[in-house]
Amino acid sequence: MRIPCPYCGERSNDEFTMLGDADAMLARPAENDPTKFHDYLYLRRNPAGQHRELWHHSAGCRRWLIVSRDTRTHAVLGATFAAARGAEGEAP
Repeated sequence: MRIPCPYCGERSNDEFTMLGDADAMLARPAENDPTKFHDYLYLRRNPAGQHRELWHHSAGCRRWLIVSRDTRTHAVLGATFAAARGAEGEAP
């Protein structure tokens, strides 16, 4: 799979680390409840079709990207820089 980094150009997905769904970022449970922690670790949406994911260009410009792709075909539809919530380089 090739990802079009807006800064570096098209690169192999081997240069990236995927964090997960860009539209449903999960927060780690504050309390020590085994049921909530199990849900946090294992229960995820698994949509078929177009999907937005958060990827880190760890072997390139080290920027966070939102990659749109089709989960049925793995076709990458595009990529944009993720809006930073914190300091440069932190996960948005």
